[in-house]
Amino acid sequence: MRDDAFDETATPPSEQLTEMLRGVDLSDPRQADSLLPLIYDELRVMAARQMRRERDGHTLQPTALVHETYLRLAQGPPPAFQNRAHFFRIAARAMRQVLVDTARRRDAEKRGGGWRRITLESDVAPVPGDYDLIDLHETLARLGAMDPQLERLVELRFFTGLTLDEAAESLGVSRRKAANDWAAALLWLRRELTAP
Repeated sequence: MRDDAFDETATPPSEQLTEMLRGVDLSDPRQADSLLPLIYDELRVMAARQMRRERDGHTLQPTALVHETYLRLAQGPPPAFQNRAHFFRIAARAMRQVLVDTARRRDAEKRGGGWRRITLESDVAPVPGDYDLIDLHETLARLGAMDPQLERLVELRFFTGLTLDEAAESLGVSRRKAANDWAAALLWLRRELTAP
């Protein structure tokens, strides 16, 4: 990818960003630094949404969450992003992992004293009650082993905050299929997370 392919002064339209993402190598610091301004605002909105769900006094701030997420994306072999939606799906998963790893470190330091509960908000995931982030992460992993598409849908709705229509578009399915999958995922999550 050419180093001058990015214009840092404007947010490109979705099609232009898709083309940039298809050729970007995030392990190349110049390309990574050029891409960040183009996607930073959306990553920041995702991070702020997640941090609102965190307990008071959480040491990780939205800006730090964005940077940790971006560093994870740049590590290892460069992913081949198919489009803008695919990039943000991968970013949502990386953000989820940063939060889970942070919770695990905190819990390990406190050996149970730092156990924390999160709320699955009614407008995003109407599952009653509060749940530990690590429990939710492990439950989603079990769901993903059975049906990866359901896991991605929950991830997009909960961790990225997409509407049902946006999630359907991101997954490349009809709204009706997304709605049916969402209902099935919520039923399964409700059962798994409330089981004694």
